Amino acid sequence: MSITSQTVELMPVDIARYAGDGVPSHVLSWTAAAPGPHVLLNALMHGNELCGAHALDFLIRSGLRPRRGRLTLCFANVSAYGAFDPENPAASRFVEEDMNRVWSAEALEGGRTSVELARARELRPLFETADLLLDIHSMQTGSPPLFLSGPTPRGAALAARVGLPAWIVSDTGHAGGRRLIDHPRFTDPDGAAVAILVECGQHWRRETADLAVQVALRFLLATGAVDHDDVADWLSAVPSAPPHRVQVTRAVTASGDNFHFVREFEGMEVIPAAGTVIAHDGETPVTTPYDDCILIMPSRRLKPGQTAVRLGRILP
Repeated sequence: MSITSQTVELMPVDIARYAGDGVPSHVLSWTAAAPGPHVLLNALMHGNELCGAHALDFLIRSGLRPRRGRLTLCFANVSAYGAFDPENPAASRFVEEDMNRVWSAEALEGGRTSVELARARELRPLFETADLLLDIHSMQTGSPPLFLSGPTPRGAALAARVGLPAWIVSDTGHAGGRRLIDHPRFTDPDGAAVAILVECGQHWRRETADLAVQVALRFLLATGAVDHDDVADWLSAVPSAPPHRVQVTRAVTASGDNFHFVREFEGMEVIPAAGTVIAHDGETPVTTPYDDCILIMPSRRLKPGQTAVRLGRILP
């Protein structure tokens, strides 16, 4: 099924009321009397990924406030979000470039300009004060929801404390640019700040927004920003299951315009045998490097220089 042929069940929530009078816009923050970390939830890194906006809107309307530390809710790429069209829902991922590929010093401090870079530069000082950050996303396919915990053990540990979704994928990002969770603030081996990214499900399904709300609530609990009694009325029961840890060993980057998979993959398929052909990059076959290789987030947006799929091992 193509991206544009998927049913759009989820529509944008109105975030104009959260614009505020300050800079940056569409950022709300509260500080508790008791000390604690700066906990930040980010939505709309991509304008067509609506679930995060629904989750933050829910938290704001609920009146939930931190018991300790500082809580910040950020709507990132509001320009792309404002252009969402259910008749062409994939088109509003960004205005000029992918906002989740610009979080390097070279991009942020260089001379290049774009709508996304301008917003990233505006938000950078805020993100660089975050101690614990959740970046809320959704996916092209119907892959099971998952965390991307970045390269640090502390990222995987935080994802495990949140506990939902159960898949935790450790990786090092994309050849095409650095994600927010790859910013040195969160990846410094000697640092303590942690950022994780959650992929809540297919972009425009209703249940994707429902899961985003649950993950946001559990993230606030895991970080100590709120107590269980504060959110108990909204928490849904989830099956008790240990986390499934995956280590990405290779991110396959499309080298040309003629990258195609041998069949349609949704994501998290386990390929039993090493050497199995899963795709062709032009004339070059792409094969699994080992037995029981798991395919993570295969892309249907196959362009040169972009990640086509991640290959990983399921850890004990």
